[in-house]
Amino acid sequence: MSVAQTGATVWLTGLPSAGKTTIATALADRLRGEGHRVEVLDGDEIREFLSAGLGFSREDRHTNVQRIGFVAELLASHGVKVLVPVIAPYADSREAVRKRHQVEGTGFLEVHIATPVEVCSVRDVKGLYAKQAAGEIAGLTGVDDPYEAPEDPDLRIHAHVQTVEESATALHTLLIERGLA
Repeated sequence: MSVAQTGATVWLTGLPSAGKTTIATALADRLRGEGHRVEVLDGDEIREFLSAGLGFSREDRHTNVQRIGFVAELLASHGVKVLVPVIAPYADSREAVRKRHQVEGTGFLEVHIATPVEVCSVRDVKGLYAKQAAGEIAGLTGVDDPYEAPEDPDLRIHAHVQTVEESATALHTLLIERGLA
């Protein structure tokens, strides 16, 4: 007989190359090691498979975030810990996802990975900052497109001054404090 698990969505928002996916992956490994069912809904994978055809206009970004939020809530409502490392640049889009979870009675935590753009541009995991600087792309979040940082997230992680493990531990502690782990 299996034990019912409490699901929840952990939404990690921040600039490109802030460390969202790295932290989510570390936390996912830890949670799986404890016997939790975990899914990571990576923004890049979602764009490829669920939101193919969407561009980067404000409307398309909102649609993308709502699609991810719908899938996250659905999984979380079935006892899965859903880690969502996505930029989600607009506060109103993130708030709509939070409200969907509240209406359904599903746990939701917003975590701001608050890495400064100067650090992100040096990390430049996908080469986006270099492409933007070279004029190859426009609309890079946090550079020439807005990023609305959460004013009151459930947790703010300064990933540029702590290790991945320290960041994952802070997030794990929050899950425990909220009765979600």
